[in-house]
Amino acid sequence: MPRFLPVAALMFGAAAALVAHAGEVKVFRNAEMVDPTEVARILDRSAPIKMRSLRLLDDSPGGTVAATSAAAAVVAGEAGRAAALSLPVPFAFDSAEILPSARPQLDAIAAGIRMLPTNQRVVIEGHTDAIGTEQYNEALSQRRALSVRRYLVATHGIDASRLQAVGLGEHNPLPGRDPLAGENRRVQFRGE
Repeated sequence: MPRFLPVAALMFGAAAALVAHAGEVKVFRNAEMVDPTEVARILDRSAPIKMRSLRLLDDSPGGTVAATSAAAAVVAGEAGRAAALSLPVPFAFDSAEILPSARPQLDAIAAGIRMLPTNQRVVIEGHTDAIGTEQYNEALSQRRALSVRRYLVATHGIDASRLQAVGLGEHNPLPGRDPLAGENRRVQFRGE
């Protein structure tokens, strides 16, 4: 008799855990345009997470279901839902000044936030690489997160009470990246 299991039942093992963790943050690259609809989908915490069932054709004789790490990884990738999105927001060197090249991405983020329910809050997380002292990086990341918040409020009229700016410094590098890598100089947005 075929078995149907929820995806969560197959998400086990180190490979599946790594895939699931990597799926938590949608990372946008420098040239990649942000879609406001995708922003709203990622940040909307009120939207239900859909689960899928999987029909396994190969049951073991003992009645237990055998799944490989590769199968679990594929399943985890299908069911994974990003909980945050990350942008490489360009700032002036050693500054919280947003460069003009960052505005189209931030404008798309603003459009996505406007699609959210009015009670939906968004956390703006500033991140740095591990170059420099820990204290300096924490202060710089906080200033940059506040700068993005001010831009969204002043330019797009988003209610400031819906946006929380947090500086996380160098403590949360992107998974699998060198803490010194420039990719870690970013701003993340997370629905709350």
